[in-house]
Amino acid sequence: MRLAHRAAAAVALALALPAPAAALDDGLARTPPMGWNPWNRFGCEADQRLVREVADAIVATGMRDAGYRQVNLDDCWMARARGPAGELRADPERFAAGIPELAAYLHARGLRLGLYTSLGSETCEGRPALAGHERADLRRMASWGMDYLKVDFCGANAGVRADPEPAYARVSELLRETGRPIVLSMCSWGVGRPWSWGPAIGHLWRVTGDIADDWDSVMRVAARARSRWAAAGPGGWNDPDMLQVGNGGMTAREDRAHFSLWAVMAAPLLAGNDPRRMTAATRRTLLNREVLAVDQDPEGAQGRRVRARNGLEVWLKPLRGSGGAVLLLNRSPARATLGVDLRRLGFPAATRYRVRNLWRHRTGRRGPILRKSVPAHGAALYRVRPLP
Repeated sequence: MRLAHRAAAAVALALALPAPAAALDDGLARTPPMGWNPWNRFGCEADQRLVREVADAIVATGMRDAGYRQVNLDDCWMARARGPAGELRADPERFAAGIPELAAYLHARGLRLGLYTSLGSETCEGRPALAGHERADLRRMASWGMDYLKVDFCGANAGVRADPEPAYARVSELLRETGRPIVLSMCSWGVGRPWSWGPAIGHLWRVTGDIADDWDSVMRVAARARSRWAAAGPGGWNDPDMLQVGNGGMTAREDRAHFSLWAVMAAPLLAGNDPRRMTAATRRTLLNREVLAVDQDPEGAQGRRVRARNGLEVWLKPLRGSGGAVLLLNRSPARATLGVDLRRLGFPAATRYRVRNLWRHRTGRRGPILRKSVPAHGAALYRVRPLP
């Protein structure tokens, strides 16, 4: 697939950075949040011992130093019933030492604690949630040392389901009242078009339903997320859900393509694997500093798909300065050659370009035509800049 001159008008994308969305100006999540969440791998089985061990592994493997700082609990961390005064409590068996102790354990290791709740009276798994207890619950969690809060959509009443914005706005206001800086993750599964109001309320907003550990699911989620690029920018991010890298449902090649696509989309990178038992391939994927730098680029531009035909796609993400990231994605079941004229993507005209292959860690100088044979369900990711 080559971007022909006659098609340039339809697919050209200027590398001038788009105006950022109007996001919260509170200094939080200036780049997409990075961390770990147990749900994709462990579901309701996560406990205090597991989270401690994972935190230690995040430090030992270099994940923390690469930017994975959030350690988030998901559903089921709370007790099945509130306390006698209606107070929110941790599960007495799985988190017997309490959430403040876990927060201290994480903070001592340079990590941050994330907690979970939902807008209804119960979470998706039937645990106590916010409705009727908003102020008390949020103050309590903040007092425990919470740094990040994911607010799910389960149990929301009919009015909230029709218009989630006011409910999430109230959560945002109450979090500010606690006086603690807390990243707000809004998980309405795309209901209510959160990309239209999310930037003024929270720091990331789910744009899709849940992701599964298979190639087709990853591609479906990406397809729903790609058109929301204009909402993203420093302080506020489209969230296509957590990573499935390393969970076994995809090949190492598919994991790399999944990770490349999330990086180009400036997506939050919340690993969902078991960091204690990573394969070498999973470690190379999650710890690729050059790919992480694309996701964490300080300009915060979400990449866009600029060409798609027969399962072959070209994506472009503007990066700070005169360069950009180019993703060649092969969604098809057979190897194919993808080619693109860099000048037609909006790169400054030049006779030579510096092209860095971010998975092979090789740099070359070449003319304006970038061409690569990409295997089925694979991706090639490049950092490109014109040479004088």
